[in-house]
Amino acid sequence: MTHFHSGEVAVQQRMGQAHIADRVGRMIRGDIPDVAASFLAEQSMVVIAAADDAGRVWASELVGPLGFVHAVDARTIAVDAFPAAGDPLHQALARPARLGMIALQPERRRRMRVNGFAMPTGSADRARDGVGAGLRIAVDQVYSNCPKYISRRRIESYLPGVDIPAPRYGSELDARQRELVTAADAFFVATADADGNADASHRGGNPGFLQVLSATQLRWPDYHGNSMFMTLGNIAVNPHCGILIPDWTTGGTLQLTGTAELVWAPETFTAGAQCSIDFTITDVVEVHGAGPLRWGPAELSPVNP
Repeated sequence: MTHFHSGEVAVQQRMGQAHIADRVGRMIRGDIPDVAASFLAEQSMVVIAAADDAGRVWASELVGPLGFVHAVDARTIAVDAFPAAGDPLHQALARPARLGMIALQPERRRRMRVNGFAMPTGSADRARDGVGAGLRIAVDQVYSNCPKYISRRRIESYLPGVDIPAPRYGSELDARQRELVTAADAFFVATADADGNADASHRGGNPGFLQVLSATQLRWPDYHGNSMFMTLGNIAVNPHCGILIPDWTTGGTLQLTGTAELVWAPETFTAGAQCSIDFTITDVVEVHGAGPLRWGPAELSPVNP
């Protein structure tokens, strides 16, 4: 039985990598092995993906002390954190929702992905308030990804009591935000398939690999990875897409949502790209200048094109 939907299969076949995807896809599990449970317990950050009530897809960051993400049993993960008030997923996750999650450990260049169904913990009021609330995820898929394109960086401080500014909202990037995008060596992508099953993934490269074409248009390359093409396959059947760009130094975040399109024209490819993704921004949410988790400088991946 295949793990892949029609969009993923179509991209795998177009890339001539369906045979690799079939082999690699065998590592996808429906439970949480001990090594994955141990990895989750070591994390101070995860990124989640889900759709809001308007159908827009977003990626949001959750942070906490070691152990704030942990396996409850072989099929369930608890996250002792909840999107803050003003986050695009704050209201959306106050009810049951399809959710994707990626745990990234930059200091060791490791990552793990989980897809499943999330329920808010505590009362509905606590979930809406975000105070003492969390998530419980019933997993459908659990799998690791290779270390390619992950910039190594280490946590410098975790300040849970830091005063986080209110988010700023917009519909296009201003000049300072465009500079943040251009300087990025990593970002996170939220997508969903035609049935709304969400997925969160990571993209990395040298600064400038995420290109600003205009105040509402970005482009990034798809580099060779695990050949399963879960992100590209989702985009092929559902263009709604979100990206999260962390400001690793300050803990701030830039969240964008809109639509994505696979571009197969070779003239759009940068070095090392298999295809390009054009992203049209419809909404911008930025928490500028402060966050509880601060990271040190990046050591770029040696395999970046």
